Amino acid sequence: MNSLLITDPIFRQTALTVIGIVFFSGVIVYFFRKKNYYFVSAWASIKSWLVAAPALFILFSFGNIWAQIMLVFIAIYGAKAFFQLMGMYHRSYFVLICYLGIIGLGLCAYYDQITLYNQLPMILLGICCFVPLIRNNYKRMIQYICLTLLAFVFLGWSFMHLGLILNLHNGIYQVLYVVVLTEFCDNTNLSISHYFKGYKLFSRIDSRRNLFSTLLAMGATLILAGAMRWLLPDESDKYWYTAGLIASLGGLFGELVMSTVRRDAGVKIVGAFILGRGDFLQRMDRLIFVAPIYYYIMNALQ
Repeated sequence: MNSLLITDPIFRQTALTVIGIVFFSGVIVYFFRKKNYYFVSAWASIKSWLVAAPALFILFSFGNIWAQIMLVFIAIYGAKAFFQLMGMYHRSYFVLICYLGIIGLGLCAYYDQITLYNQLPMILLGICCFVPLIRNNYKRMIQYICLTLLAFVFLGWSFMHLGLILNLHNGIYQVLYVVVLTEFCDNTNLSISHYFKGYKLFSRIDSRRNLFSTLLAMGATLILAGAMRWLLPDESDKYWYTAGLIASLGGLFGELVMSTVRRDAGVKIVGAFILGRGDFLQRMDRLIFVAPIYYYIMNALQ
């Protein structure tokens, strides 16, 4: 699927639906943005997607190769934010190795070399082990190697499964589908938690989300998954229902894992994301588990 997708009615329908929802939500929230803090937070999030959503569809309209390039760029930028978060961005040897590994993942995904793709984490670990020998230095090297591998696995290998999803039937549509569902679930969860208090699932890691907001957001995500099932190669219930659950639970798990890393590092935000709340890493952390789980389960279902 390398032709210009803007001519495809399904692609146009999806783009207009998603951008339309973001636009009309923005109009509503805009007029209430001065009412309280919650509307300010919602408006900040919507502003970011008023920029990101059109850009996403424009790039995806050029086909798989540009989508793969965009995913590699996002993964590298996410790894950069991780290294800054952990205070080791100045360790150029490890940073460069991670970046090159992510580029390798992109090439494997584009050419559908799944075996080599899954071997790259071990290859990268082996290369990292040579750095102390080359530099003739042992201080904190175990820590640097572990953090480099963690960055590569989470923000490279795991996230770049979106590139492997591109190789599935109607792959671009499936990537759009899972990204929209995951982002929708997270924003819905946060919005509901502002107004309805309840039992905190992981109070020491994430004080915002509660059991009620999580369950309600999951239900809303399942409804959206069913409403947008035209993006799936098979519109039967098991596909959209499974996708909705993966986006809900996998997204929550990814966000909690990265929140754990942030709290342990004592850093909340690294840089800024376009116009919205949070930073770049916070916008992709929920996909680090959604992408691989979605890829392997959908392969099994098909």
